[in-house]
Amino acid sequence: MKKILIIDDEVNVGLLLSKFLVRNGFEVSTAANGAAGMEYLKKNDFDLVLCDFRLEDTDGREMLKNIKALYPKTGVIIITGYSDIKMAVELIKMGAYDYITKPLYPDEILNTINKAIETQYALQEMTHNDYSPGDKPQKESKKQVLSGEFVVGTSRASKELLKQIELVAPTNYSVIILGESGTGKESVAKSIHQNSPRHNQPFVAMDCGSLTKELAASEFFGHEKGSFTGALYTKIGHFEMANGGTLFLDEVGNLSYEIQAALLRTVQERKVKRIGSTKEIDLDVRIIIATNESLQEGIQKGKFREDLYHRFNEFSIYMPPLRERGNDIMMLAEHFLKIANQELDRNVTSFAPEVVECFMNYRWQGNIREMKNVVRRATLLSEGNEITMKTLPLEISNFKVSSFEPAGTLVNTEVKEPKHDLKNAALGAEHETILKVLREVNFNKTKAAEILNIDRKTLYNKMKAINLK
Repeated sequence: MKKILIIDDEVNVGLLLSKFLVRNGFEVSTAANGAAGMEYLKKNDFDLVLCDFRLEDTDGREMLKNIKALYPKTGVIIITGYSDIKMAVELIKMGAYDYITKPLYPDEILNTINKAIETQYALQEMTHNDYSPGDKPQKESKKQVLSGEFVVGTSRASKELLKQIELVAPTNYSVIILGESGTGKESVAKSIHQNSPRHNQPFVAMDCGSLTKELAASEFFGHEKGSFTGALYTKIGHFEMANGGTLFLDEVGNLSYEIQAALLRTVQERKVKRIGSTKEIDLDVRIIIATNESLQEGIQKGKFREDLYHRFNEFSIYMPPLRERGNDIMMLAEHFLKIANQELDRNVTSFAPEVVECFMNYRWQGNIREMKNVVRRATLLSEGNEITMKTLPLEISNFKVSSFEPAGTLVNTEVKEPKHDLKNAALGAEHETILKVLREVNFNKTKAAEILNIDRKTLYNKMKAINLK
């Protein structure tokens, strides 16, 4: 029997909806506020949550964020008393299945619930069955793909990384993951969590680089309603969200010295107290941190606390940059090509020989993240079943020409075109690519900028240069 949790502070609405769903074959629990709803979720597995947007102790956004972070397999439908398209889009982007306005109509709500549960089951099936019957079982394939984007291949650096993950995952050690931006540090953190005794508990990721000094304490520790100006609802902090599981702190070197002191106390005492509360909550959290900067250098400059560093540094893992991974480069490219084909409904099967040579020689400053974007973009632009040089961004195709093309090619011919003609030709190719991508995504500028690996402002400027609005 499918299980549904209703979170609504209007008791009559919750009661009527519960009776209706029970008559239609569901097992239903009800909670009158957000805190009670989260307690139900800790103790039970639900297929779906129906959550009112306005609750006495929190709101739908905060509940959705907490539910999707802690229980990603549970579907969420938000219910509200008024219609707002902008809010609906925002909530769906955050992970809600749908957004329904009151009054609730029986046929509509039942249809939406059934579709939401079917979708959640389909997603879970896709997650558990991502290999064909002829493939090796999942236990073996773990050595190929650790988590999401980090592919472990045959290079010495990759094999050493896998060894370290397998060694530290079953322990309770805090881990520092060191490496350049884009090397897949979060994927490795997830792999450590998934292969640990905590794998059935939450994995909560937090980007410390985007935190302001004012918001950091609230994000880490949470706050009570009314504890400061603007605290309209009770907020659960990331430590509390990750309780029992793993907390991943990315770019931890960007935290202010004051927040580092508060973190140290929490890590030492294994207790957390929400801002404005007198109650301490016991913590059982494994901490994994990541940085692309030297924390030891930060200690010498007085920017990072040495005592906090030693608390975190029970085990360290170095993430090799893509250029140090040799033949793994094309293994990764094939992996991302498969994903891009599924995403874009394409059937691109291979890379042209000159593209393979280019990929193997390019420095990949953005590492795995850059490669994923490049392959995705090239898959979209490919007109046949092969990725060719003309589908690559200019900085990569130009790198090939200037860095390792043999003598006798355009750069080395005796009759050379004037520099301004070469520049104009390059610009023309770039403008053609931009126009093609925009058409493919129906002029959705956000999607186009993501595929082109540029920000929206840059895209607007380039569109303006070719008289596109």
